[in-house]
Parts: sequence; C-alpha cells; structure tokens
Amino acid sequence: MGTDERQRPAGLTRRVWQVLATADTAMTPAQVRDALGGDWAYTTVMTVLSRLVAQGLATRQRAGRAYAYTAVADRAELTARRMNRLLDAGDDRAAVLARFVDVLSDEDEKVLLDLLGTQGDERP
Repeated sequence: MGTDERQRPAGLTRRVWQVLATADTAMTPAQVRDALGGDWAYTTVMTVLSRLVAQGLATRQRAGRAYAYTAVADRAELTARRMNRLLDAGDDRAAVLARFVDVLSDEDEKVLLDLLGTQGDERP
C-alpha cells in the first residue's frame, strides 16, 4: 500500500508553498485550503503556513482577524532572510557582520561595496 502525497507532511508543505508561489496576491489559510481542494482541516493548513514562515519560505501580514501569507520570491530572497535570522539570533550584529566581510572573497566584497554604494544613493 503506497503512501498518498496527501498523507506525507513534505508533500503537503510543497503543495501549500506552490499554491502561495503561484498566487497573484497574499492568501489566507482558508483561501489556501480551498485552493488545495478543501479536504484539509483549517488548522492543518494554518500549521503548515506557520512552519513555512518559521523556515523563511513565506511571509505573513495581518488581513483583518487572520493573516495572509505570501511565498518568498526566489532563492536570493530566501538566503537573505536566512542570513537575517542568523543575525537576529546573535548577540553582537556588528561583530558578525565584520566577520562576514572578513571572509568574503575580494570579488564578493567589491559586489557588496557596489551594492551599498547604490543603496546609499537611493535613500532619501
């Protein structure tokens, strides 16, 4: 007897993320559940969405009394969010950032400096 994708947590997580990723707008848990076919318990869908946020794969914002969820756009954003979570977990952001810059290749350091220079020009 084979395991149906619906029964595997990883299968559901993948499907929920795909629903968010293909949506044109942020979605509430009820909307995600409906897009999945409505066979899932609302609380199950909420749990998966909360885990996606905790993993940095989705973001959420208030939508009335509920939250609306959006998939993280791409790998670059996902990596940036992970880096930010690691910075948030440390005691000394400045020390972590200094060490990060110390271990960058010369090429990566130049890219970072160029990006920071561009960012500074765009700030009000």
